[in-house]
Amino acid sequence: MSRWIAENIPAFAVVGRVNMGKSAVLSTLLEIDDDAQIRVSPTPGETTEVQVLPLILDGQERVRFLDTPGFSRAVDAMKRIQYIAGEKTPTLQDITKFSQECNAEFPDECRLLQPLIEGAGILYIVDPSKPLRDAFLAEMEILRWTGRPRLALLNQKEQNSPDQEEWRNRLGATFNLVRTFNAHHARFDERLRLLKSLLEIEERHRAAIETTVDLIYREWENREEESAEIIVDFLESSLLLRSEKTIDAQDLEIPQRKEKHIAALSKEYYRKLAELEKTASEKLLKLYRHHLLKADLRENHHQGLDFESNETWKKWGLSRAQLTVAGAITGALAGGSIDIGTGGLTHGIPTAIAASTGAIAAFLKGGSLPNLVVSLDGMKLKKSEAKELSIGPPSNPNFPWILLDSILLIHQHILARAHGRRDREILKIDSVTHSFTSKFDRARRNTLQKWFSSCMKSSPDRGMEPQVYQEILNTLHEKADFTTP
Repeated sequence: MSRWIAENIPAFAVVGRVNMGKSAVLSTLLEIDDDAQIRVSPTPGETTEVQVLPLILDGQERVRFLDTPGFSRAVDAMKRIQYIAGEKTPTLQDITKFSQECNAEFPDECRLLQPLIEGAGILYIVDPSKPLRDAFLAEMEILRWTGRPRLALLNQKEQNSPDQEEWRNRLGATFNLVRTFNAHHARFDERLRLLKSLLEIEERHRAAIETTVDLIYREWENREEESAEIIVDFLESSLLLRSEKTIDAQDLEIPQRKEKHIAALSKEYYRKLAELEKTASEKLLKLYRHHLLKADLRENHHQGLDFESNETWKKWGLSRAQLTVAGAITGALAGGSIDIGTGGLTHGIPTAIAASTGAIAAFLKGGSLPNLVVSLDGMKLKKSEAKELSIGPPSNPNFPWILLDSILLIHQHILARAHGRRDREILKIDSVTHSFTSKFDRARRNTLQKWFSSCMKSSPDRGMEPQVYQEILNTLHEKADFTTP
């Protein structure tokens, strides 16, 4: 009975010398950034035993990776195997005999060869920035002698390694397939491409690997759909957000007290807004299985970064011309309601006036810094008269577009983070100077603007939500075409 191989589950032994990036590649491939599961360490010899790392999809193990200890004495091991084989070229039978007889002398080599003896394919990882020495050539020969399906992976940490071409030529003569990969920067498409490469070398389990690739596609589509729901919920909650407080009407007659109340509520508003974004970010991080990337957004994130900086209003959200068109759309909607109410007798005149007014307002406000909307409603208490002070969203029409840009940039940052990295990082968008939303086509902007306007009026158009969700989903699907932050 095999110790490492399970029936009908493709298995690949991940092989290489110490610190060639085996664990980092596996972390990115399996989306694991937890050292408790896969240890990524600069310490030589960190992996001393074979570790089973399953790829589980739909609750089932689909592919099994076996993280092996690195070669430590490859040249000596090669010579011993040749001695066992005698005059002929060594075969799997000779390697099996070597593993049985030489475990005490070559413990690392025997441990890593055992899964191959039992039937695992080979994923051989090298760092092409290292010089191609005799020890590496010995490793390649030993792996070739096993006769197992072999994929060599150049874990490219540097763009232009002087030895890369030599590595590629040598590997090409020994392995069934050679691919390039960067474990610290690989994104979904590169991860999927690597899994597809296993199809080209492993004929015995082709159907199982094809099913795995299809399931990964489906899982990614599901994540995009869940991400779209998270973003739509965040936008609606943010646009409906108000900070409210009941105060004595007399306080409003004293300017200092009035300003104090407004300042306190404004601070509370921005704190709540930042908390909404942090909550949405944490949901996205969990969805994409990140633990070392944190959504530690400052409480004054939107107040300080987004809405008190002229630079932000110039670079994020829509341009002034785009806002003007959007203002015309929402203005026309308001005018249209008047026409309907008068039975059409005004022949569309209110619609034209409203559209013009909306466009002018958007143009005038488009480049200005925002002010929070302040409203007061009177009420009578038992002993005095009071006012309900409500602080609402910024009046600038670019506000919802900047909100959308902000959460899209966070999503982009999450996608760009490879699981092979082990540095802790805080989600930051301060340095980003471009806008996603300004690249939307007019139809998408118009749809979103109508819905934004309804939310800003505290009356979200529920009938538009499926359409808004689809536009956000399309945006996430297309984002690969945008510039990466």
